[in-house]
Amino acid sequence: MTAKKTSHIPRPDPATETPYYRQIYDRFRSAIAEGVLKPGDRIQSARALAKELGLARGTIETAYSLLAAEGYIQARGQAGSIISPDLTPGTAEPMPIRPVGSDPLVTSYRPDTILPFQMGLPALDVFPRKIWARLGARRVRAMQPSDMVHPDIEGLPELRTQIAGYLRVSRGIDCSPAQVFVTSGYRQTIGLISQALLKGGDRVWLEDPGYPPTRTLLAHMGFKPVAVPVDRDGMVVSEGLRMAAKARAAVVTPAHQSPLCVSLSLPRRQALLDWAGQNDAWIIEDDYDGEYRYVSRPLPALKSLDRNGRVLYAGTFTKVLFPSLRLAYLVVPDSQVERFSEFAGAFAGASPALTQAIVSDFIAEGHFARHIQRMRKLYAERREATASGLKAALGEQVNIDAQPGGMHLILRLGSRRDREIVARMRRAGLYAEALSDWMFPGEGEGEGKGEDVSALLLNFTNIRSRAIAESYGRRIAELL
Repeated sequence: MTAKKTSHIPRPDPATETPYYRQIYDRFRSAIAEGVLKPGDRIQSARALAKELGLARGTIETAYSLLAAEGYIQARGQAGSIISPDLTPGTAEPMPIRPVGSDPLVTSYRPDTILPFQMGLPALDVFPRKIWARLGARRVRAMQPSDMVHPDIEGLPELRTQIAGYLRVSRGIDCSPAQVFVTSGYRQTIGLISQALLKGGDRVWLEDPGYPPTRTLLAHMGFKPVAVPVDRDGMVVSEGLRMAAKARAAVVTPAHQSPLCVSLSLPRRQALLDWAGQNDAWIIEDDYDGEYRYVSRPLPALKSLDRNGRVLYAGTFTKVLFPSLRLAYLVVPDSQVERFSEFAGAFAGASPALTQAIVSDFIAEGHFARHIQRMRKLYAERREATASGLKAALGEQVNIDAQPGGMHLILRLGSRRDREIVARMRRAGLYAEALSDWMFPGEGEGEGKGEDVSALLLNFTNIRSRAIAESYGRRIAELL
């Protein structure tokens, strides 16, 4: 089959607000679903298709990157790219072209796209989908009427048991299955904690900079966020004590601070635990990517040091498996199990039992541990490749922070305004988030701290080679 097969891809419609790269991506998927493009078919090079459609080459490369990340096409070096041989006709459902919202540059922390450098996404191209499909098919075939009733509001018992066993080995947390509550994501986890332990008007320490949805969610629930600064040793506990010693709770990301990726030092971990014990306060440990440390072994969880039952440990499968799973978990102190059971029954909605069962099998059969080990090695390689490729393209225009772990890079921009660069990148089909958007209001651009907080947050997990990173880097250089 010749590369002319790609000529079935129509020209983009300039009348719609949907970006050209997304139109190309959607039309490739439709052609695969309809059997117009078949497994093994060669497709045109980005350069050739760009010339044929009258578009910039970077637009086609962005569409091809999305298709490759989802496994629809495979690059074969000098032999060009082909439709993945693993696909079967109809694999890709035709995707409607969705209009972009009224302001496509407003940051969403749950975007439904797969753009280069998109934050929050694991390496989707290497997820063991065949294993997952086999486990899912086995569960569906074995389904009985008893599996079709309302799921346990606290989580599938077998999954809670598997999570407890995994945490004991990998994160040093000694907990029973009864202490594990399965939720539909981080937001539900925070909501459940807030309903069970906090009341309106309570002050809560938050890291500054820190994950913006946490700040927004707590504010909407009537709590008073306290911006505690972060330095190279993590949250500055002494500042929290100075600002609000009687705060009711603290939300921290001790393994890899979000977004600076620094680790909370042992003295500060102990100081935080002492504060919580002395003030009957709660520590919410968000361990969103604690498995991914590259310079040494992953650090034990803060929860493993808790001797007074003040730490609630929040984990998620979003970063280690895939976001559409919508599955997370919470480990509560033994003294709080009964209270959380009561509030889970009153407010929480259980996650689908079938999904929980598949995840349970995935852990029990050893696939989960092996997947994390593979990802730790792969991410170390992709991080190095992405950093070196960007540095080669951008030179002295940026500085890249040295980080011990995490899933993204931090590119310091000096005096350039990060929000402006992010807007340019979004228009060009590249994803980035501005570090200044992760700061509390009044501490970003235009407040005298521009050079300190002006930086780009770029995820590297789906950047597969140094060459790809360098090509994207050259596009960023043009935008700078």
